[in-house]
Amino acid sequence: MKRLIIIVEGQTEQEFVASVLAPYFREKEIYSVTAVPIHKRGGGKGGMSNYDHLKNDIVKFLKSEDDIIVTTFVDFFRIPTNMPGYADCMIEGVPHTDQVNCLEKSFGQAINDERFVPYIQLHEFEALLFCSNKGFEYFYDDTIYNKTKEIVDAFVNPEDINSSPQTAPSKRLLSIKPDYDKVIEGNLIAMEVGINSILEKCPRFKAWVKKLCEVVAK
Repeated sequence: MKRLIIIVEGQTEQEFVASVLAPYFREKEIYSVTAVPIHKRGGGKGGMSNYDHLKNDIVKFLKSEDDIIVTTFVDFFRIPTNMPGYADCMIEGVPHTDQVNCLEKSFGQAINDERFVPYIQLHEFEALLFCSNKGFEYFYDDTIYNKTKEIVDAFVNPEDINSSPQTAPSKRLLSIKPDYDKVIEGNLIAMEVGINSILEKCPRFKAWVKKLCEVVAK
């Protein structure tokens, strides 16, 4: 069984891996799962402002041992312009899903290692919270969860929620609850929603998790 390293943007995604993804992988008998925030120059961690920071981490882990699978869990929202294939993939008018698929393909080709599984979240972490209104109903009062329900009901696939600066999933949530805490509240809501609902409603996310299960078990 290989070791799985998931390189994430920050603490929110790191907590999500620990509290939601890792328990699911353990059910699949995948026990070595570690989420690592992107390391920046100067010792900083987290954030996806420069592709080179992400690439350096990927290459470092792949060189560290042979029995390893490295993947990414980063947002499409405001993805760096120096990502491999950015100019060719981000053509105006092309659907976001096609853009992300193109970026992932270019990303994988740039790293060029069968132990690397590129994944870009469409559009950001908060999209997963809108798979069900269950989490919002559990933690918030009806003045909030009635509004979140409108968003949940509006999208069959939460991955399709608009990623513009005004209507990205996190912006929608902040417009409803201005003091929303991404790290704490976001992960508590995700745990209440549950991995099964997320896998059921988010096909790209499901395909990524399924592929990880397959390549780690080889």
